[in-house]
Amino acid sequence: MKFLHFSFIPRSADLALLVLRAWFGLSLMLLHGWGKVSGFSAMAAKFPDPLHLGSASLSLGMATFAEFVCAGLVVLGLFTRFAALGVMITMGVAFWLVHGHQLTGPASGEMAFLYLGVFLPIFVGGPGKYSIDAAMGVK
Repeated sequence: MKFLHFSFIPRSADLALLVLRAWFGLSLMLLHGWGKVSGFSAMAAKFPDPLHLGSASLSLGMATFAEFVCAGLVVLGLFTRFAALGVMITMGVAFWLVHGHQLTGPASGEMAFLYLGVFLPIFVGGPGKYSIDAAMGVK
């Protein structure tokens, strides 16, 4: 297995956490969160209310907060565990309640399931040393 050894790549969990945070945080923020921010008014009437809060706008606001604000905080490594938990709860609701835990098909929750799985190690592992949290001494 020596051919899989890339000595030019640092073996750092902290660097891996940075790449994971940036890649998936920006992806969630720009591909999903920004659409909710910019199209909030148009989406509010037809957005699902899976928690039966009585307001689709409130559900949309919570999803927007998680997908844009929390994802942005994860990218920065600021309040990382709290922000990752917010994303995970939102993706769990989307996967299990909105998409009926379907991984395939036209209305599948595949993306929610994948984001849930990616933000879990960020929640468990924390932001790593390349983060604002680390600079502030938060573990």
